[in-house]
Amino acid sequence: MTHLLVTGGAGFIGANFVHYWLGRHDADRVVVLDALTYAGNRANLASVEGDARFRFVHGDICDQSLVAELLHEERIDWVVHFAAESHVDRSITGPDEFIRTNVLGTHALLKAARSVWSLEGRWREGVRFHHVSTDEVYGSLTASCPPFTETTPYAPNSPYSASKAGSDHLVRAYHHTYGLPVTTSNCSNNYGPYQFPEKLIPLMLVHALEGKSLPVYGRGENVRDWLYVEDHCRAIEVILRDGQVGATYNVGGCNEWRNIDIVRLLCSILERRFAADARLSARFPRCPAAAGRPIATLIEFVADRLGHDWRYAIDARKVESELGFKPLERFETGIEKTVDWYLDNEPWWRDVLSGAYRTDPPSGL
Repeated sequence: MTHLLVTGGAGFIGANFVHYWLGRHDADRVVVLDALTYAGNRANLASVEGDARFRFVHGDICDQSLVAELLHEERIDWVVHFAAESHVDRSITGPDEFIRTNVLGTHALLKAARSVWSLEGRWREGVRFHHVSTDEVYGSLTASCPPFTETTPYAPNSPYSASKAGSDHLVRAYHHTYGLPVTTSNCSNNYGPYQFPEKLIPLMLVHALEGKSLPVYGRGENVRDWLYVEDHCRAIEVILRDGQVGATYNVGGCNEWRNIDIVRLLCSILERRFAADARLSARFPRCPAAAGRPIATLIEFVADRLGHDWRYAIDARKVESELGFKPLERFETGIEKTVDWYLDNEPWWRDVLSGAYRTDPPSGL
């Protein structure tokens, strides 16, 4: 039986990880610590709220005493650290919270882990601190550059990526200085269920369904590597189980797309859904597809983001060769599943956008 503390477990990737883990590890216990900022939502965990193996704690990772208390009280074996401010645009307009959460919060977690897990000069057997990071710490690639590897020098270009780079360095330092058993994963762009509708894919889906403009930075030619969120959860599971202590693993989808092509693909998928199901036109009358018009007419090119990185791409050969991990979900199937999830879960995204159920345990959902 393994006891996990999942920070940020009410957010997008964290909630998917909680569902994934409890669905596959019957004997394990999962404790979620989440501050429930705008992107964290108790509704994301509604289906596990009554599970005896699950506990939710509303709290801040910067509260070192709370974290230490949970590590001790719950006999936590593994910390899986998702909690982070992660939206680049928000980091540009308000970088302070990114430094606080991503750098100071990670440091508070590391200090708490060291204080509880260090026993008279040795570490409690079987403990692990897994830090979830991003490919953005490596900076930007040109069209001809090879993908990022684990040895690519850090060159963060936004307050968000700089704060994540700082947290990565702290995790590494706590391993090399104190011997804290750690692993780190740097992942590419995730997509799938429960993603807050400010990121590209859910934002475009929600705007299209409501007949709002689809804002695309510049000419939409920036390139990202896309990874289905459940594959990311699988990768973390493999790293926790078999990863080398102190190691970093890049996790990607080997699936590069220009932003504008992603937006056009989403428009095309939605148009097919509307053509196949007349009920969608009644549910979403503002969507151009409800009147038989192309959804792509909503695309609006807007002023580019400050310091916008051109391209991200992950070289994931290390995690494949050492741990045997490869994504299972093809992008062609994963993006269809994602569109269907947002169509089937309209109450969820309307509620999260309004703030409903954000802090209180959901009932009747």
